[in-house]
Parts: sequence; structure tokens; C-alpha cells
Amino acid sequence: MWVGRVIGTLVATPKDESLTGSKLLFVQPMKFYEDQRRNPVVAVDTIGAGTGETVLVVEGSSARHLLGRPNAAVDSAIIGIIDSIELNKELLEE
Repeated sequence: MWVGRVIGTLVATPKDESLTGSKLLFVQPMKFYEDQRRNPVVAVDTIGAGTGETVLVVEGSSARHLLGRPNAAVDSAIIGIIDSIELNKELLEE
């Protein structure tokens, strides 16, 4: 699992049938320390997240099983909207 911020939406009219009815969002993984950086990913929204919200994301088979479609063309899924995060920055730098 990882934490990210929804930075936009994606609309794809022609797509794999396993994605029909799925809301697709662009999620930017959050950067918690200096060297950490990942590119944005497209994730299936399972809970009604919106642009600007901080979310919890799962990847791989966990995302597919969450949708109840283990053979779906899904690599990432949003499973939670985060209300708050509390970090001890001193522990991140170890």
C-alpha cells in the first residue's frame, strides 16, 4: 500500500471490457523524504475519491481481487480516503 494525492481524472471510451463502469483517476504518490519519487499512476476508484484528496492505494493482485474481478486489467486501486497523516520526520531520516 502507498499514499498519494488524486491529481486528475481519466476518461477512456474504448477500453478493456474489464474496466467498463470503473472510474479512473490519476494519483501522484506522496513524497515523504528527499530521494523518494514515483511517477503518477492510473488507479481504479472503488470509494468515490475526488481530485485533491489524499488516498490509500493498493497495487497488483490485491487491486484486482478488491474489485471482485481477479482477471481484470487493473494494477492499482484506491481503497481509502485519508483524513489525516501524522509523521515523525526524525524517524523518516534514519
